[in-house]
Amino acid sequence: MSASTPALPDAAGGHRLEREPWYLPLGDEVAIFEAAYAARLPVLLKGPTGCGKTRFVEHMAWRLFRQADTPRRGLETPLITVACHEDLTATDLVGRYLLSGDSTVWMDGPLTRAVRSGAICYLDEVVEARKDTTVVVHSLTDHRRILPIEKTGEQLDAHPDFLLVISYNPGYQSALKDLKPSTRQRFVSLEFDYPGVELEAQVIAHESGVDADTAHRLATIGQKVRHLREHGFEEGVSTRLLIYTAQLIAGGIAPRRACDAAISRAVTDDAQVQQAVAAIVDVILP
Repeated sequence: MSASTPALPDAAGGHRLEREPWYLPLGDEVAIFEAAYAARLPVLLKGPTGCGKTRFVEHMAWRLFRQADTPRRGLETPLITVACHEDLTATDLVGRYLLSGDSTVWMDGPLTRAVRSGAICYLDEVVEARKDTTVVVHSLTDHRRILPIEKTGEQLDAHPDFLLVISYNPGYQSALKDLKPSTRQRFVSLEFDYPGVELEAQVIAHESGVDADTAHRLATIGQKVRHLREHGFEEGVSTRLLIYTAQLIAGGIAPRRACDAAISRAVTDDAQVQQAVAAIVDVILP
């Protein structure tokens, strides 16, 4: 797992993978994703914020497209990511007509670009999108693998290499923001969570450059803070925030001040919870 990314956005809304995105497997998720891709089965990633879902997709895109026996040449954006939100419409995904001088031209949306080119399309936090938006993917997630484009009258067959991947955080979403069974049951599901202290320390050290002892202490802080969820604290600290903390420390910020800025004050505005987090930090840091 990991929580930061070396991928660069391009003008088409995709990612140019300049180098291999580092990812530490926590189980058999790599093998399952590879098997799903071989069968072109859509994949659902479930897990808390900042646990490495996006990095995993980036890693798999590199693994499948750049290190394959016959790499896809000319595919500049093997991964097209869409950050879903409540105003996201089907038109945003599929495309729209735009004015160009005295005429109108059709502009593909990110989903259509992925379907045409054979990229992986990753809909991040898909349940944040409007309910009528997610229905547009149904015809791409069964045996048909087609994308109807109503505005152009086109029925687009998915490129043989196209794959749809979606993600969401089931612990964060309300009952009103959940996947419909008709959508959920179209996907192979992979569950992610924060790793144990030893593995998380490896991730923190690798991503930030801090020493192993500091990384282990930060991972321990993360584990202890997550236990506060048992006392009404809804969100624990993400691996991403622990890496941010380590990067501040590597940049010369005092460890306790780094924890205050990147953990205590980042996870909550509740003064009592902040004090509880600070107390954990005081015990674990020298």
